Amino acid sequence: MKRLAILALAVLPLACATPRAGTTKSTSTPGRGAIKLTITPNPVVATNVGGNTYEFPFDVVVKEIGGHPVTIERVTANVFTAGGIQVATESYDAAKIQSLGFATAIQAKGEIHYHFVPRKDVPDERLFTSVYGDIRVEGIDDNGSRTTTTTTITLKKALP
Repeated sequence: MKRLAILALAVLPLACATPRAGTTKSTSTPGRGAIKLTITPNPVVATNVGGNTYEFPFDVVVKEIGGHPVTIERVTANVFTAGGIQVATESYDAAKIQSLGFATAIQAKGEIHYHFVPRKDVPDERLFTSVYGDIRVEGIDDNGSRTTTTTTITLKKALP
């Protein structure tokens, strides 16, 4: 019984540091612009495109829910191993988002859609069972109030 208790205490930090897919955290000021984030699919399905290279296609829907227009300033994707150790990050500012042909302005109660297909090398397939990520979207409304939302994503490898 004592060993079981010690094992439970040892595993607890790992369990707490690996969020569930779809977990969302948002910050905004009441009565100001606010955004809600949806990632599809979740888990993101990694497809091998040759050797150790994989594509990770996913769609991001950002919906304005506070009743004020919002301008997206940054979209950031972070990847973590079990235990919360960050192993990769990629960030797009408003200029980069626009250069990719995506809108950055959301009308009040409107929504915008982004489709990303990052391509990354994965040196060890065991990473697919022990990594997770988050997508963070940062914006500012027509009154200068900042709003952010972050959604946790998980990964799985496509079947051959």
